[in-house]
Amino acid sequence: MDTQLKLSMAVPISTPSDVNCSRAERQRRMAARRRRKTQRLVIAVLAVVICVGAVLTLPAEAPEKVVANKAADETALPVSLLEQAPDLLEAPLTAAVADSPAEPAELANPAPEVLANQSPAVAASQNAPTLYYAQSGDSLDVLALRFGVPVNEISSTGELLENGFISEGQLLLIPAQLENVSDSLRLFPDAEVVNSPSALDFDVENFIAQAGGKLADYQESVYANGIMNSAQIIRRVARDYSIHPRLLLALLEYESGWVYGSPATQDQLYYPLGLFESGQSGLYKQLVLAAGNLGTGYYGWREGTLLALTFPDGSSLRLAPELNCATVAWMYYFAQTRNQDAWSEALYSDHSLLSTYEAMFGNPWLIAQQYASLFNPGMEQPPLDLPFESGIVWSYTSGPHAAWGAVEVRAALDFAPPADAPGCLPNSTWITAAASGLVVRSDNGTVVVDMDGDGNEETGWNIVYLHVGTTHRIKLGTWVEKGDRIGHPSCEGGISTGTHLHIVRKYNGEWIPADGPLAFNLSGWTAKAASVPYQGWLISGDKIVKSNRYSSTPAHISRGD
Repeated sequence: MDTQLKLSMAVPISTPSDVNCSRAERQRRMAARRRRKTQRLVIAVLAVVICVGAVLTLPAEAPEKVVANKAADETALPVSLLEQAPDLLEAPLTAAVADSPAEPAELANPAPEVLANQSPAVAASQNAPTLYYAQSGDSLDVLALRFGVPVNEISSTGELLENGFISEGQLLLIPAQLENVSDSLRLFPDAEVVNSPSALDFDVENFIAQAGGKLADYQESVYANGIMNSAQIIRRVARDYSIHPRLLLALLEYESGWVYGSPATQDQLYYPLGLFESGQSGLYKQLVLAAGNLGTGYYGWREGTLLALTFPDGSSLRLAPELNCATVAWMYYFAQTRNQDAWSEALYSDHSLLSTYEAMFGNPWLIAQQYASLFNPGMEQPPLDLPFESGIVWSYTSGPHAAWGAVEVRAALDFAPPADAPGCLPNSTWITAAASGLVVRSDNGTVVVDMDGDGNEETGWNIVYLHVGTTHRIKLGTWVEKGDRIGHPSCEGGISTGTHLHIVRKYNGEWIPADGPLAFNLSGWTAKAASVPYQGWLISGDKIVKSNRYSSTPAHISRGD
């Protein structure tokens, strides 16, 4: 009960201040210990291989997920604040589930301070492979990009699929090629960055009211939405950009004290997230910018398009390949406004964003572990149809590009209906449902169909249709079957130079890239991205349709039933 209350109630912020040594000093000692133990391990393993002339045999399973066996009312201490990191090679990353009726013998001495997926891969000694446990959502091509190696140099004791997701926890051996990279500590779980199932029971309004800060009585006018209070604004940004509301609140408190207090400066009042861009003052616009930066970092790592950070002073830093998407989201976010020393302070100090988050909501890894992983190995996209009626020729005008606003994930495809002239003109051609499901959103040019029918955009597969005109747009709460009419294409709902449909998928709150392990497939046409956004192809057997913004003949496509 206490754990559940912590997720919905505001608590005063307190940060440990009696740490006796600096973060940097602790990191150096931790890294030295890991290197020494890894070198001994690798030498021992290689010696065995040479002696027996056999293939290398290593554990096939990753450490199990854990739940800390602390009292329910005790705040879990983040790994970032531990005086000494547990020995990753000697202590099992397992622990008994709290209140379990029977405890297996091997879990009698858990090490709860290190949580599954939080520890980095064991650092490699020179010329030895990195031992890497796959994370949920990992794919072979992207891992090769992160580690800077050819795909064929990655090996495993288990089966490695060329396409699709690698099984979470599968052990991979990857050549250690990179030097001078960032810290590899995973700070934050993926499920607490995206608007995932863990956001379902979080009451934004109640949390803000109990916190009693600037947000509690804040209102502003938001374009096309009228006057909105702070909770409505946060929920809107979280929903539209699919960013977790808890993270948005933690950032607001960390940057300007808006949650529990009031801004101390004029800059904090008008730019509560410190994103000083012309015309971008106010809570809503600041949150939109923050969501865009977080999403760009998160999905850049997911797709392998972001491998290094560039700081405002022009310096750069290669990202450690063992990181997870959520940690890179934080790293990218702070790299937009801070040079490396201040950036490191925001991430790793005793007064970091993580410290603020934990004081507000508890240990994020323990929260995330109450829910299933975002992705399962072997999962596939359910069958989807092209979103228009049979026999009508549309144009494939844009290949994989940004899903929503400034979130740089190449997840969306654009289709334009037949028209007599270019531009934003009314069009009577019908958009149809690519899949069956429940309409959970129908406003401001947007229709969202929840395929599992539970009524939540945070869970399962959801199809987002953007630029759906007001006239004849399907009503909220309607159940649609595949092929049912849902509205007409338009320019409503966002910036557009011509009447078209923008279609994108979400799964468990995460935007799904159109090209990758779960490639967009519509009526047997599979999306393939070009090297730059908005360009690409749809491929069905030996047939190829190339995107073209001017709707030229090579971009024409129709659905044949």
